[in-house]
Amino acid sequence: MALNRPEDAHRRRAIRGQRWINIGLRGLHLVGVAGMGAGFLVHGPPAGAWRPYLILTLATGLGMMLLDAWSDRDWLRQTYGQATLIKLLLLAAIPFWPAAAPALFVVVILFATVLSHAPAWLRHRSLFDRSTASENARGDPSGRR
Repeated sequence: MALNRPEDAHRRRAIRGQRWINIGLRGLHLVGVAGMGAGFLVHGPPAGAWRPYLILTLATGLGMMLLDAWSDRDWLRQTYGQATLIKLLLLAAIPFWPAAAPALFVVVILFATVLSHAPAWLRHRSLFDRSTASENARGDPSGRR
């Protein structure tokens, strides 16, 4: 959803420095994901190799999720918000199921990749009323941008 569209102005909130906060969180998140990948795929499931990176990944992922949810009131109702919750739950399951850690890690990476590169009309689709944020804002029944 574009930040500068007048019809979306009532839905979005921002805090001072939000872009840089998001960039910082995203950068740390990538460090955590890379560390987890190295720990799982190179060292195997022992928790010592990947646990600090899992904590970093979960903390920064939660931070980005809270920032997105606060900024866009519809975010948690949309496919992208729901998918982020699923990714966090899958990652949070890793300490309880360490033997499945590599598989869960790969599933989360693939899931995130597909959703991140999906068309906007799918990412922003509401799972509850089958509309998109742009439909709700401008009454466009196609939901495609």
